[in-house]
Amino acid sequence: MKKTVKLLATAAMGLEAVVAKEVRALGYEDVIVENGKVMFEADLAAIPRCNLWLRTADRIKIIVGEFEAKSFDGLFEGTKALDWEQYIPEEGNFPVIGKSVKSTLFSVPDCQKIVKKAVAEKLKQKHGVAIQMPETGAVYRIEVAILKDIATLTIDTSGVGLHKRGYRVGQGEAPLKETLAAALVQLTNWKPDFPLIDLFCGSGTILIEAALIGQNIAPGFNREFASEGWELINDQLWENAFEEAEQLANYDQILDITGSDLDPKVIEIAKQNAIEAGLAELINWKQMNARDFYPKRNNGYLITNPPYGERLNNKEEVSQIYRDLGETMRQNPSWSNYVLTSNENFEKLYGAKATKKRKLFNGFIKVDYYQYFGKYIKKD
Repeated sequence: MKKTVKLLATAAMGLEAVVAKEVRALGYEDVIVENGKVMFEADLAAIPRCNLWLRTADRIKIIVGEFEAKSFDGLFEGTKALDWEQYIPEEGNFPVIGKSVKSTLFSVPDCQKIVKKAVAEKLKQKHGVAIQMPETGAVYRIEVAILKDIATLTIDTSGVGLHKRGYRVGQGEAPLKETLAAALVQLTNWKPDFPLIDLFCGSGTILIEAALIGQNIAPGFNREFASEGWELINDQLWENAFEEAEQLANYDQILDITGSDLDPKVIEIAKQNAIEAGLAELINWKQMNARDFYPKRNNGYLITNPPYGERLNNKEEVSQIYRDLGETMRQNPSWSNYVLTSNENFEKLYGAKATKKRKLFNGFIKVDYYQYFGKYIKKD
């Protein structure tokens, strides 16, 4: 049985460095960062810990092997040569998905069938099964990903994507993924003792993720994972991971977090999501126009994802929102502002050049994360 594994944390474009930082914070070194993925070797305990704690990764996968595959025979033999029996027991259910980019083997359905057959042959041989594998047990979803003729074979440990925290019971028209929302918070230097607001809070995702970060609550604490039923990872490792998450949570941390929006319907959705996340008492919700923002405290943080072109058809309305936002925040110079938008004229409309700008993706939309640092006012 395996004692260590090579793990792959998948990430949205632009968030790889954030995911890598989270992996290192969990104590795992020798991290390799590439486009859309972060790779590292670790013990088996890393599988439950990473699934529970990584706020910005999409999935955690085990890398079973990599090899060149320019022919179907090569794909079959390369797959069969891998030690699948170390991961998948005799009754394991192993569906196969796939993708191929810039490769000789471009037919994904054919690649999936070949990998399925090769894995089945290897497992039959190792488990002593005569006819076919029963596949009546836990799910071990295999992915064959071929990039420039290099095949990477992985097994998904997460099941449903890690952005599915389990608290979103409702959503607005264009909700952020929870993983991106968490990244927006982590890309600031906000700390739990500073006030935080989202003036266009929608379904509340940014603020719910901020509250989880503020109280150091593991984002996966209230959901299930595919690998919880695996023989590879004994129950004690999962129990230890959940106990660690419970011990590290700081439920006594006081937070000053507010969400506002002009639409009362989305405010109600945000409230319900916060209740589902167990954060009902930690976030204040207001129906309010962004122009009416008058904070009671200095040195706060605005983190927001206001409407932009792809999300709101009325371009002039969007432009006015940005103008109003810029004017509002100039009246509060001690506040730091972080704004996500795809509008290339944002800085001109906002009325100030960003201190820093970072390119990200909101789904398939290219966006920029504009960062304006406030002028800190010392407390009396």
